[in-house]
Amino acid sequence: MSEPSKAPAHPRPDAFSMAVDYLPVAAFVAVYFLSGKKILAATGALVVGSAVAIIASLIVRRKLAFTPALYGGAALVFGVLTLVLHDPNIVKMKTTFIDLGLGLFLLGGLALKKNPLMLLMNGLVPLTERGVRLLTLRFGLFFIAMAGLNEIVWRTQPEPTWVLFRMPGLLILSLVFAL
Repeated sequence: MSEPSKAPAHPRPDAFSMAVDYLPVAAFVAVYFLSGKKILAATGALVVGSAVAIIASLIVRRKLAFTPALYGGAALVFGVLTLVLHDPNIVKMKTTFIDLGLGLFLLGGLALKKNPLMLLMNGLVPLTERGVRLLTLRFGLFFIAMAGLNEIVWRTQPEPTWVLFRMPGLLILSLVFAL
């Protein structure tokens, strides 16, 4: 029987971590519906929320974890491009690019016999080497499937449907998959 990996203990996500991760996208959804479905206004809220979350994380934690840095940084880049170019499709594609990138990152790491999933999970779950490989494969494929699903939803459904798919839809799908 394999021994669990000896990753250093990391604290479980707390209210602050959850706020840093989810408040920017929650602000996006709230502003979208409160503004009368104005996606550029919602994108502005996403950009501001992401900047605040990154700054707050740096001030409070004195560091920025990989996943919030990735999602927050992408929200800033894609959000600013959306606002500057006045093209809401850019912010809709952000999820596709990030999820596809994560899926390829995980599967590429797996092919190179690395453990990229441990970086994303921040060592929260001790796993055997076989467990890490299986979970990396499953999450890699999951992220690629989510990228494809995002493309289908934003291109074929009305914008409010995509907004609700983005939050809470993707969160619910991710939690169900993780279980």
